[in-house]
Amino acid sequence: MATLQRDIRIATAPDAVWALVGDPGRLAEWWPVASCRMEGSTRWVGLATGLVFEEEILLVDPERRRLQYSIVNNPLIRDHLATVDVIADGAGSTVVYETTCLPDVLALVNSGASGAALREAKRILEADA
Repeated sequence: MATLQRDIRIATAPDAVWALVGDPGRLAEWWPVASCRMEGSTRWVGLATGLVFEEEILLVDPERRRLQYSIVNNPLIRDHLATVDVIADGAGSTVVYETTCLPDVLALVNSGASGAALREAKRILEADA
């Protein structure tokens, strides 16, 4: 099982960063996905290719600013856990995105997407500041 981590510094207060990246329903605003739909703790994420992933939101902890979710009901993915942490960093924040996947190759794919997502979150949040 592969675990990969991406992080980025954002010159925005942690609570403002958390309001975006810690809200499971706002994923399509900063991730390279075509759609995002929530029902309870289940999220469906649609890609531009038409592929849809079902995800279970496992943890939304505003005090720790931690979000965890897992891709479920997918025959190609045997195990998946993603963790997003927003950490106070001086006058700004560091966002850490970690993913653990099986098969391993999906961790690489997810790592590329999460890097692009973190850069987009930074662009959005620093433009609003």
